[in-house]
Amino acid sequence: MYLLGEQSAYADTLINRLQGLPGQWLQNLPSCGAVLELEATDDLLAQLPGDQLFLLTEGIVHGCIAGRALLYWQEGDLIGLQRGEQWNDCRLYTEGVLRLLPYRRVEVLQYLYAEPERAEQLLNYLLGQMALLAHAVAELKPREFRSTNGFKRVEAGAVLIQQGDAADHVFVIIDGHAEAFVDGHKVGDVRKDEIFGAMALFTGEPRNATVVTREPSTVMLIPGDQFLSMTRSNPKIAHNLIVGMARRIGQLNRQITQLTTSRS
Repeated sequence: MYLLGEQSAYADTLINRLQGLPGQWLQNLPSCGAVLELEATDDLLAQLPGDQLFLLTEGIVHGCIAGRALLYWQEGDLIGLQRGEQWNDCRLYTEGVLRLLPYRRVEVLQYLYAEPERAEQLLNYLLGQMALLAHAVAELKPREFRSTNGFKRVEAGAVLIQQGDAADHVFVIIDGHAEAFVDGHKVGDVRKDEIFGAMALFTGEPRNATVVTREPSTVMLIPGDQFLSMTRSNPKIAHNLIVGMARRIGQLNRQITQLTTSRS
């Protein structure tokens, strides 16, 4: 199994180590039938018996996960391990002729586990493929920014945001509680795990409120450019931000209603 696209030195080394191992294991194990020859197909596994494994002797098999072309197998690889509920979202296909040498799955496993050395090689082969998948995920997933974020422990009464200041960070209360004030009047509470300070970041305007901790708190500071990138790549962050803003707008509306009622 190999990853599409340019590989890192780590992935290349791992691929070279895995290449050809199945062929070495199966040299002394009789196949359960003649070489199977297949034309191009969009769903390879649907054409193969579920109780067999296949040594790929000619051709290339492509793999899609969640509809995205990600993997391929070539001569010397073992086909048929990718079955079961864990692989429901994986589709194997080929664009050309394939030749596959069949083996009974049970016989292959019995043969490999008959000797500790072969069993260890199989385990290392499977772990190597898991490592390649993890490497693919790491390459495809947007880089996390938490490693460069600052965590700060503050006492009660600490000013986290000052009204009128320029916006260069957003904040998350990891532990504790804070309150928001506009012109000295309390306009809301900032709860644990809530993102705050983003409005001025989006608008480019000065901070429109002051935020002060009500109790000793731990706060995470996220640089503005990194936060904006995170909202583009992670819809959940954007959703949580919208929910928080909607809650604050609701608080302000209630306060306006109360003020209007008290003056009438």
